[in-house]
Amino acid sequence: MKISLRLKLLFYFISVIILTGIVSTTVGVHLIGDRIVKQAQNKVELDLNSAREIYKDKIKEVRTSIRLTALRFFLKDAILKNNIGNLETEIRKIRKRESLDILVLTDSNGKVIFRARNPAVYGDYQVDDELIGRVIYMKEIVASTVIITRDELVKEGEDLALQVRMKLISTPKAKPRPGKEETSGMMIKAAAPVLDKKGNLIGVLYGGNLLNRNYEIVDKIKDIVYRGETYKEKDIGTATIFQGDLRISTNVKTVGGTRAIGTRVSKEVNNKVLIKGEPWIGRAFVVNNWYITAYEPIRNIKNKVIGILYVGILEEKFVDMRRRTLLTFLMITFAGILVAFAISNILSNSITRPIRSLVSASDKLAKGYLSHRVECRTGDAIGELARAFNCMADSIKERDEQLKEYVKQEIMKSERLAMIGQLAAGVAHEINNPLGSILIYSHLLLEDLEENDPRGENLKKIVNQATRCKVIVKGLLDFAHQSEPEMKPSDVNRIVNEVLSLVERQAVFHNIKIIKKLSINLPFVMVDETQIQQVFMNIVLNAAEAMEGQGELIIETSSDGKFINAKFTDTGCGIPEQNIKKLFEPFFSTKTKGHGIGLGLAISYGIIKKHNGRINIDSEVGKGSTFTIQLPIQRKDD
Repeated sequence: MKISLRLKLLFYFISVIILTGIVSTTVGVHLIGDRIVKQAQNKVELDLNSAREIYKDKIKEVRTSIRLTALRFFLKDAILKNNIGNLETEIRKIRKRESLDILVLTDSNGKVIFRARNPAVYGDYQVDDELIGRVIYMKEIVASTVIITRDELVKEGEDLALQVRMKLISTPKAKPRPGKEETSGMMIKAAAPVLDKKGNLIGVLYGGNLLNRNYEIVDKIKDIVYRGETYKEKDIGTATIFQGDLRISTNVKTVGGTRAIGTRVSKEVNNKVLIKGEPWIGRAFVVNNWYITAYEPIRNIKNKVIGILYVGILEEKFVDMRRRTLLTFLMITFAGILVAFAISNILSNSITRPIRSLVSASDKLAKGYLSHRVECRTGDAIGELARAFNCMADSIKERDEQLKEYVKQEIMKSERLAMIGQLAAGVAHEINNPLGSILIYSHLLLEDLEENDPRGENLKKIVNQATRCKVIVKGLLDFAHQSEPEMKPSDVNRIVNEVLSLVERQAVFHNIKIIKKLSINLPFVMVDETQIQQVFMNIVLNAAEAMEGQGELIIETSSDGKFINAKFTDTGCGIPEQNIKKLFEPFFSTKTKGHGIGLGLAISYGIIKKHNGRINIDSEVGKGSTFTIQLPIQRKDD
């Protein structure tokens, strides 16, 4: 039976369309599923980073509270005069004000002098405690997460021992463990030395907060990271603190709606996190729901794993999202097949010789010949298709050029953002230290004032505003993540010679006479050679551009006893006085567009500042400029 060309073409079109639809649907379903799961895993990993920072902030809070209290005069006075009776009221007030579960003072040998929560128990030695022992030995404040035995908790108060006592609830997939209950507790604990005026250790102050049945941290993680978001009346995100493999603080709910205290982590997570000490990210069944979870170890001051920090996102939301996305994708694919079938049916009626031209043009377009076009000689459907093909090729070429320009702009934007991050970190670092001093002395002044003193309100305003500034500064530092210079003793003359060896063969230096006046026997300076080389390179290249590739560059090195001076003098066009003050500002440039973004000198300025050095500029328009880099000499007694 003879089959017409139209039917053959239609059959081929339909076969290709169906096969393409099946392949694209299969691949699309797989890719969409993987992308959504990957997105969820990336999010929970970021959430774990946020949870870790919240947990660290709590440790810093306890550490700061203990440190400031240890500086109080009345503590030193009471220890030196052996007048412990005066401590009772004040220490109890401090414990309640700072919301500490325990606050204890020992002498210089670790013998307990006074317990704010349980004054009746004293005289025992805490020198074997890993934190107190380190404070006695190192005379510095330490803070960490620790495990406290029931005997030690009883000394602080029977209520604390009762708070940590917890029955082990049978949990599916949990690793078997002996015993039916847990009587020890996990605590964020800090200890600080109490020093006399001469810096001698006269006592140790330590305190902390129990984590068992304390939901402050996990609820704060849920509020900050997940903002109380729910899905189908269930919390989207949950957080948990484990003592070993036991949930001691959590907002994961049981079927009955209570917190799942006493349940345990799975054997798989137990082996990965507690035994191997590695993070674990993946899908897990938590109490009564499936979650995309992330776990990481909590370590004590000796780097031993003693617990787990967990965050999880309800998987149901992402499952529904994947289902809706897949359904939409299938509908679009099916609609595309129908449209393609209709078009193929129309085209099959009039396809003749011009199709070869279209095939050839398509092949060239696929190979990257975006300028190739099809001649439109007919006014039928093939002619329309040819014109449509040409429009498509024009659009692809236009979009290709737009994409290249977009990528170029994004790269420039990324470079600018990186520089802004560095500058922001510099500003934040300079602000952070005085803010810390303001907060410390403001707190001390507040504590020394009478309760009804009218000056107290003003001091509280100072504390609040300074704390707000600290938060802003921390944000800047987190954004920047600048690395510190890797200092080592270095010879400035050698760095100069290395820079010149890199540039003097470049075309722009062919007509520039370089004169070196390097002082011999220069002392070494502590610098990061790579960063200082970058500074010298920026200045030398700027000098060459200022001289337009023709002139004289004089490089001198010398020492004045305090600084090593590296002086770069060119015979270029000079710098107008009104521009000198702007030279170190980011993105300020006198070069023509496309020849610089004005960051070289800003970076150089930041590098020299980090090295405690200086950059000085002397310039006269029409005669040239001199850049002098001063790097401090490290003395033997420094």
